[in-house]
Formats: sequence, C-alpha cells, structure tokens
Amino acid sequence: MLKSAAAIRLTRPELDRWSRITGFEPVDVRTVDELRRYVAACKRYYWGSSDETRFLYWLMDEEAARCMAGLLMTAR
Repeated sequence: MLKSAAAIRLTRPELDRWSRITGFEPVDVRTVDELRRYVAACKRYYWGSSDETRFLYWLMDEEAARCMAGLLMTAR
C-alpha cells in the first residue's frame, strides 16, 4: 500500500489479493477508513458463524493487518 498524507493507494497485487479473498474489488478505497469500511462491508456480506466464515474473516483481518503494517513502515 502506498501512502501520502491522508491518502492511500492499494497496489495491483493488493487489489488482486483483496478481490480473490472477498470476491469484490476494493473500488475507490483511498483512505484507511475506507479500507476498514470495505472490510466491514465484506464481512456483512459473508455473515454467519460457520468455520468457513470464521476463516474468511480471519483472512480479511490478516490482509488488513498486513496492509496496515506496510503503512507503519512507510511512515518512518
């Protein structure tokens, strides 16, 4: 993820990973808050408490954490 001031830009590999994980392309995600809203919307779409749903939520959380870790590294 690339960051400049308050804006972010997901790289092509990140866009591809998010699309594969969620089934939805993260269109117009330009801030950290928009990324969080995107993840929340995907979780609402895939609701439930099955093992598969819990794994999908975990996968989304891990990908979001990976993206945020990249933000922290570029801020230094």
